[in-house]
Amino acid sequence: MTKHVAVLMGGWSAEREVSLTSGKACARALGQAGYEVSEIVVERNLPKLVAALEPLPDVVFNALHGRWGEDGCVQGVLDILGVPYTHSGLLASALAMNKPMAKRLFQSVGIPVADGKVVHRDLVLRGDIMPRPYVVKPVSEGSSVGVRIVNLGDNAMPFERDAWPYGDEVLVERFIPGRELTVSVMGDKAIAVTELRPLSGFYDYAAKYTEGKTTHLVPAPIPERIAQQCMEFAARAHEVLGCRGVSRADFRYDDTARIGEIYLLEINTQPGMTPLSLVPEQAAHIGMSFSELVTWMVENAACDK
Repeated sequence: MTKHVAVLMGGWSAEREVSLTSGKACARALGQAGYEVSEIVVERNLPKLVAALEPLPDVVFNALHGRWGEDGCVQGVLDILGVPYTHSGLLASALAMNKPMAKRLFQSVGIPVADGKVVHRDLVLRGDIMPRPYVVKPVSEGSSVGVRIVNLGDNAMPFERDAWPYGDEVLVERFIPGRELTVSVMGDKAIAVTELRPLSGFYDYAAKYTEGKTTHLVPAPIPERIAQQCMEFAARAHEVLGCRGVSRADFRYDDTARIGEIYLLEINTQPGMTPLSLVPEQAAHIGMSFSELVTWMVENAACDK
């Protein structure tokens, strides 16, 4: 019998539009692969979501991004309903979305991370938390939402007093110079390393989702030692958080150091699946089509019921 796959997309986080693009691309590819597909645009209405999932599908393809869809909340609902779903479960999703907690776990298994601290947002506005340059970011957001770099000579504050909608806590980290790298993991295996070169600024939300703003180099033109280390650390981070399915690990490669050093920034448990997204690009690099990729994700769906 043909499997029925419900694709969740939208949501109400800052990444709603990206999720809609991802969800529609995945739904189209799953339909072409022979699945019965229904698209569910998720709103902040739990009874409506549960009703939309009746009768229960065989699998949920979770194309939600950001808070509530990627941090364990929707995963918990699907666990209660007993429906297998793509990507990581409740615990891994919650741990990965909380950057300070994830960093502690990465450090516990020997993965280098940037020095940093969590402080109240009022402290950030009073002056420098650490020597410049440093990075200010929300504790629990994805897609570089809210990320600011405070450089030497900057006069403006990282954000205005009333223009920080991400809660009272702020993560402040040492800025790592060098290059942006990313690694996708499928199951328990890292598949490739991509270097990301924004045409201007850093790899922020606009650089990630605006065509032509970032050059993707896969495989990354880096020493083999660094590439292998990135892939090893990505797989290890995926494991220590308890991830499943597909994840993506983001790194900074400090090639200004004498021997070169890499630092893990974060793990994305639900990487984008848009035409500009990195997981489909890396899958294509190893010979896997987009349709084969989403099929693999559906066939490896699971539930923590």
